Amino acid sequence: MSDEQDTGIPLDELEAPTPSSDEEQISQPQTAVDLEAVFDVPVRISAVLGHSKMHVSDLLKLASGTVLELDRKVGEAIDIYVNDRLVARGEVVLVEDKLGVTMTEIIKTDR
Repeated sequence: MSDEQDTGIPLDELEAPTPSSDEEQISQPQTAVDLEAVFDVPVRISAVLGHSKMHVSDLLKLASGTVLELDRKVGEAIDIYVNDRLVARGEVVLVEDKLGVTMTEIIKTDR
């Protein structure tokens, strides 16, 4: 399977802007194909639906089917983390009887 089939976007359409100086051209990738070496790097993705605090004794009493109240309301955006770093907000969706997450907002941070 090619990378184009995985993303649905042809790699040649993902070209980066061309740098102005020769020095920048050496250090910056020109297209997504230049990043192919990192396509197989594993990352950990977490979608946080909410948080709850409880005592360990209460945690041990939880059983299958127990409803746990979280600090977020139904329909409120969930946080999406990549390697423990907040990168986006989204919402839970149902796709072919499976839960998924769709990104609705990308979080830009200065690093």
